[in-house]
Amino acid sequence: MIPIDNPVEITINGILDLHTFSPKEIKSLIPEYLEACRRAGIKHVRIIHGKGKGILRDSVHSILRRCDIVDGFKIAGPDAGHWGATIVKLK
Repeated sequence: MIPIDNPVEITINGILDLHTFSPKEIKSLIPEYLEACRRAGIKHVRIIHGKGKGILRDSVHSILRRCDIVDGFKIAGPDAGHWGATIVKLK
């Protein structure tokens, strides 16, 4: 594992854009971000994964299925990124 010298601070605002992260980072990033949102009182989160071939979207959905704090999720509507984003409802 490569040590992180300068951790990146992510604003906890209910929107997580995965474009700046490598796919291998999302396995821990998504649950940690969702927990931070829940602690901040944010119950609806938008995860932007992009449209592409759907590989990252499928990975995101797989992670969300395993998160016990997730009450449900769906592809975003046209006004929120459509199939390039997922809306997550937290417990």
